[in-house]
Amino acid sequence: MFTPRKILFTIFFVVVFIGVLIWSYRKDLQGTKIHYRKIYLVLIGLLTFFGVLYLIVKMRKFL
Repeated sequence: MFTPRKILFTIFFVVVFIGVLIWSYRKDLQGTKIHYRKIYLVLIGLLTFFGVLYLIVKMRKFL
């Protein structure tokens, strides 16, 4: 069962964890902008690749 102390610890942990994530993200933001300028192209490529694989699997029934 959840005791008041467990609930308090969980809330404290979540708040601190989210705070550290935000702090780390802001700290690394400048380096990310320099090193990963066109990372969206990788995402588009991966989505295209998996889309083609999906179509191949679905079209196999008709061949």
